[in-house]
Amino acid sequence: MSDDHMPKVDISKLRQRELHFIKEVEAKNLERVQKLTALRRKNLITGLLLGVGVLGIYGYSMYAVKQETFLDDFEEPAKVHQ
Repeated sequence: MSDDHMPKVDISKLRQRELHFIKEVEAKNLERVQKLTALRRKNLITGLLLGVGVLGIYGYSMYAVKQETFLDDFEEPAKVHQ
C-alpha cells in the first residue's frame, strides 16, 4: 500500500499570515459548501414538484379517459354484400 496522503503539518511552525490564509480558505470553502447544499435542496424540491406534476397529469388523463363513453355504444356498420 503506497502512502498517497500528505504528511501532517505542525501548526506551531506556521507563521501568523499563513494561519490567517488557512482560516480564510476554510471560510471560503464553508461558504461554497453551504451554497452547494442550498442548490442541491432547491434542485431536489424542483425535481419532486415536476415529478408530482407529471404524475398528476398522467392520473388525470387516465381518469378522464375512463369516463369517456362515446365508444361504448359504437356499433360496427353492417357489411354490404353485393
